[in-house]
Amino acid sequence: MSFADQADRTLEILALTPGWHRLRDLRPDCDDETVAAIVLEAANFAEGVLAPLNPVGDRLGARVVEGRVKTPQGFADAFRQYAEAGWLGMDVPEKFGGQAVPLTLHAACAPLFERGCVALMMAAGSTRAAAHLLAEVADQDTANEWVPKLATGEWAATICISEPEAGSDVGRLRTRAEQRDGEWVVTGQKIWISFGDHDMTSRIGHCLLARTNDQPGTRGISLFLVPNEIDGRSNGVSVDRIEEKMGLHGSPTCAMRFDGARGILLGKEGRGLPHLFTMIELMRLLTGCQGLGLASAAADVAEDYARERRQGGRPDQPPVPISSHPDVARQLHELRSTTEILRAAILELATTMDIARLEPQSGLDDFTGWMLPLIKNFGAETGFNVAGAAIQVLGGVGYTRDWPLEQYLRDARIMTIYEGTTGMQALDFLTRRLWRDEGRGLAIFLQKARDEIDAYATEHPGASEAALAALDEFERLSAGMISMRDDDPDGALYRADAYMRAAWSVVSVWMALRLSETNAVAGLAAQFAFHSARCA
Repeated sequence: MSFADQADRTLEILALTPGWHRLRDLRPDCDDETVAAIVLEAANFAEGVLAPLNPVGDRLGARVVEGRVKTPQGFADAFRQYAEAGWLGMDVPEKFGGQAVPLTLHAACAPLFERGCVALMMAAGSTRAAAHLLAEVADQDTANEWVPKLATGEWAATICISEPEAGSDVGRLRTRAEQRDGEWVVTGQKIWISFGDHDMTSRIGHCLLARTNDQPGTRGISLFLVPNEIDGRSNGVSVDRIEEKMGLHGSPTCAMRFDGARGILLGKEGRGLPHLFTMIELMRLLTGCQGLGLASAAADVAEDYARERRQGGRPDQPPVPISSHPDVARQLHELRSTTEILRAAILELATTMDIARLEPQSGLDDFTGWMLPLIKNFGAETGFNVAGAAIQVLGGVGYTRDWPLEQYLRDARIMTIYEGTTGMQALDFLTRRLWRDEGRGLAIFLQKARDEIDAYATEHPGASEAALAALDEFERLSAGMISMRDDDPDGALYRADAYMRAAWSVVSVWMALRLSETNAVAGLAAQFAFHSARCA
C-alpha cells in the first residue's frame, strides 16, 4: 500500500464512521470532495517531501555545534515547506492565522506525515499543540503575538515537564519561578525535551511547568511560556546535551537549563498542570497517529515483500510467493487487521472530540476522556508490534538496515513511554475514567458500541453475537473493578493494566465489525471477542 493507498483507506474508513456523518452536518464546508483533496495532498507531501528525510535523519542524527543544536540536512527546509503549505496550522483558529479545520481532518492526515518522517514531526507536534494551548490560556497580547507565529512555523515550541528527580511524579519538580521587578524569572533544569533547541526556526517558546510556591504536590505548580531569546538576545536558556537514543535520531532530545530566564505566566498561578493538559491531550492523540503511521508503513513492507519473495511449493514447480503459505497469510492478516482497527478507532475518537466541542450539551466529553488513554497506549503499541511482526515476515533480511523495518521498530519503542507511560495510562483509565467519572464514559461506549453492533446482526450474526457477549463480559468486569475501589484498591491498581487491555479488546471488536465489508475482518471480531472474555 503506497501513501496514496493509505489515504484512500483512510477516506474509506472515515466514510464508515457514524460520527463523521454528524460532523459533516455541523461543518458543511467539509464535503467529501474537499476532504478527499486535502487527505490526498497530505499523502503527496508526505511521500515527496518528508519520506526522503526519514533514513537521512536516522543516519545523521542531530548534534550540538557551538552550544546550539544542528538538525539533519533537509529538516529545516522540510519544516518550512510543511508550515508554508498550511499543515502546521490546519486546525488552529482562523483568528490566529489557522484554517480551523476539524480535528478529525488533522487525525486523518497526521499518520501520513508520521509515516513520512516521524522524527521531524516531533517538532511539528509540539508546536501545533502549543499553539492550541496559548490560544486557550494565554493572555490576549501573548496569544496574538505567539499563536500566528507558531501556526506559520516562523517560531516553534516545546513542552517542558520532566526533571532529573521528577519524571511522572510531577509534584516533585524543583524548577522554580519567582517574581522579580514585576517579571517572572525561571531557574532549573528540564530533561527529555524534544527539539529543545534547533536551527529550524528563529525563536523557540518553552511551555514549562515551574513551582511558584511551597504548596505540596501539583498545587504549587504554574505554567509559563519561556522564550529562548528576547529581542534577539539569549534569555538564559541553554542546552546541556542531546540524549543518545535507540531511535528517533533525527529528533534532538535535549537536557535544558534555565538560568534566570524570563517567563510569561499562562493561565492562573497554581493551575499549571490542568492548563497544560490542553497540550498533553492533543499530543496523546498524536502519539496514536504516530503509531498508526509506522504500522501502516510496516504492514506495506511486509505485504509487498511477501508477494515478491518466492520460496517453497512443489519441488517440481517454480517457487511460490510466500504470501501463499497459510502461516504467512495469517501473519499478514493479523498485522493488517491490527493496523486498520487502530485507524478506525482513531477516527472514531477524533470525530467524537469534534462533536463534543461543537455540541457541548452532548455529554460526549466523558467518552473522549475514556477513549484517549486507549488510543495513546495501543496506538503506540501497534506501531511497535506491527513493525516487529513485519520483521518476522521478512525473516533475516528484515533485521538488517537494508530494509526500514528495524528503524520503525526503534522509532516506535519510545511511544508507550513519552506522553505518559503504559502504567500511567492504565491508572488514569481506572482511577479517573472509571472511578472518578463514575463510569460515564464507559456507559457511553457500551451504548454506542451495542447500537452499532446490533446493526450488523443480519449480515454477520455470529460475529455480532460474540461481540455483544464480549461487551456484556466487559461490563461485568467493570462492575467488579468499581467494587474493588473500596474493597481492595491495591488489588484493583495491580489489575489496572489488564483491565485497560480488556477495554482495548472490546473496542477492537467494535471497530472490526465496522470494517466488516471483508469476511476476514468480520472473522477477526469473534477472535477478539474470545480474547476479551478471557481477559475478563
